[in-house]
Amino acid sequence: MRMKKKKHGSERLNLLSQLTATDIESFFENKDEIFENKSPLRIEIGCGKGDFVVGKSVKESEYNYLAIEKIADVCTLAVENYAGSRGLGSLAPNGGWQKPNGEIYSLGETVPFEKSELGNVRFLVGDAKEILAKLPDNSVDAIYVNFCDPWSKKGHTKRRLTYIEFLKMYSRILTKDGKFYFKTDNRPLFDFSLEEVEKSPLKLEYHTFDLHASEMDKDNIRTEYERNFSEKGFKINMLIAKNNK
Repeated sequence: MRMKKKKHGSERLNLLSQLTATDIESFFENKDEIFENKSPLRIEIGCGKGDFVVGKSVKESEYNYLAIEKIADVCTLAVENYAGSRGLGSLAPNGGWQKPNGEIYSLGETVPFEKSELGNVRFLVGDAKEILAKLPDNSVDAIYVNFCDPWSKKGHTKRRLTYIEFLKMYSRILTKDGKFYFKTDNRPLFDFSLEEVEKSPLKLEYHTFDLHASEMDKDNIRTEYERNFSEKGFKINMLIAKNNK
């Protein structure tokens, strides 16, 4: 189901623009300054409401993260979710953003934060294929794709984020021994993905057809979507593929 357009979505995103990147080239060129460290970069494609990257950024805080989301209104929710998790405030009752000290910034303004408050995640709105194509070789430590669109209609195979051409792109930008992580509740998509990995420069390292019953679940970040579908009886499939170049 398509999300209903958010009222003042772009203005809400602009309020927290210190947590967003405007384009991948300038972000990558300045990432060490943006994060104030040289930690390896990890990317989530299709971050949704941000549950995964928020949890991952805490659980594995020694990495920096770029969360990519194609739909601006969805990314707005992810940025607000992350800002709230960092203790940076919340949506103000009558619009705008309210800092923990009670100070309110109206729509049209940008909330000022100290760099030290911003943590290890930044967000970028855009098409993943176009964004990743601009990244240098061997520049990303890990790539995460969680519960992406299965593109089930005939003729849409090439749009799947586990299609061979995407996997080749992941291999190019991943560091030596960098990893690709994939989760889905859609078994046909997962079977397709396993076949595509076998044809790709990546090497399948691990897979399971029931993540929540596996040993990997102890480190798993469960998103709202994942919890909902698991409670409905859907098994969560997961694979990890290592760069093999």
